[in-house]
This record gives sequence, C-alpha cells and structure tokens, in this order.
Amino acid sequence: MASRILTGGALALLVLAAGAAAAIRLAPDTPEAWHVDPMAADVGPADNSWRAAPEAAAGTPDGRAPSYSVPPDELAVAFDAAVLAQPRVQRIAGDPAEGLMTYRQRSLVFGFPDYVSVRAMPAAGGSTLAIWSRSRYGKSDFGVNAERVSTWLELLKPLEQ
Repeated sequence: MASRILTGGALALLVLAAGAAAAIRLAPDTPEAWHVDPMAADVGPADNSWRAAPEAAAGTPDGRAPSYSVPPDELAVAFDAAVLAQPRVQRIAGDPAEGLMTYRQRSLVFGFPDYVSVRAMPAAGGSTLAIWSRSRYGKSDFGVNAERVSTWLELLKPLEQ
C-alpha cells in the first residue's frame, strides 16, 4: 500500500513538473512588454537583470559598455549576427536597421526565457551599446544575465577601439 502511495505521489509530481515546463516553454512572448530601450529604462541594480550602458543612460547601469571603432549601423548588424549564432537565441522585436533589437534566449534544460534589449548608438570615435538582459521568471538569476552580457560583448571584442 505504501509503495502505491509513493508511486502515485511520484507520478503526480512528474505530471506537475511536466505541466510547469510546458507552461514555461509555451508562454507567449509579448514583444511590446519586453522591447524596451535600454538607455531609457530607469532601472537600478536587480537580482534578476544586468545592464551595461553609457553614462547618459537613465537609472544606474550595472556596468559600462565599451566603445567601438565602427559606426552604429555596422555595430548593430555585427551584434545581431553574433548573437543570433548563439544557442537558443531568437530576435523577437526590432531590427539592426533601426539600431534597437530585443532577443529571447532560453535556458538549456527548462527553457526559461530571458530577454535582452540592445541599442547601438553613436559615441566618440565610433559607437557604443546599451544592453539590458533580464529574466522573465524568478527573483534571482544566479548571475546568468551578467554572464550573458559579458559573453555577448566579448563577441564584439575585435570591433573595440
């Protein structure tokens, strides 16, 4: 009798976990909610987001974005190509031609969506970026967003001034 109860409980937990995973993976993207200019977003440090931006950005960025030796339109195209080559990344809004793009990257195991908005803009001698990565679910991201921003900026290292 006890083994049947344990088996039934384990099965119920498995069904519940599968349902939660399906709900996370199938939750619709709402580009209008996530497509935000990272320069204008008045956000401070948070446990589930990370933003690199120039000094002129609203709020308090977590870090500064580097300067690049190419014009903003070239930077946006290079960024878009590099990021779309990363695993589980899709652009959900914007376009390199407008210089403002928002991407979704899902986690490997559970498929949790994180959203990253990026603006390419002029800067002394070329261009720079504002990039804001944030988690849709949870209060803490265990450093995932900071790591993502660092990794994605590293992809552009050859273009730095």
